[in-house]
Amino acid sequence: KLLEIFWKNIDPTDPGGQFADRGHQYTTAIITHIPEQQRLAEQSKQQLNDSKKFSSPIATIIEPFVSFFPAEAEHQRYYKKRPLQYSMYKRGSGRADFIEQNWGNRD
Repeated sequence: KLLEIFWKNIDPTDPGGQFADRGHQYTTAIITHIPEQQRLAEQSKQQLNDSKKFSSPIATIIEPFVSFFPAEAEHQRYYKKRPLQYSMYKRGSGRADFIEQNWGNRD
């Protein structure tokens, strides 16, 4: 279920970032801790690719955990701390339209 939610909240075909946010730090990835997670993530990615839902291949990478650096405090729970700004970003960046177009209205 978590993988399904993940796929439906990103553009998995964009290797250069997400919507208005560009650069390596905005690319999508699934980080795994154990082989079973790796297997399930690869299987899920393959199923999405095979579904032909998108005309481009799935660009999201899957790799084992190495290290983690939390985002700065201002970015933690941004959508809750600044709901108006997040709502404007979600619409203005094209993210909301992409999600609605590909998965239906989920607001």
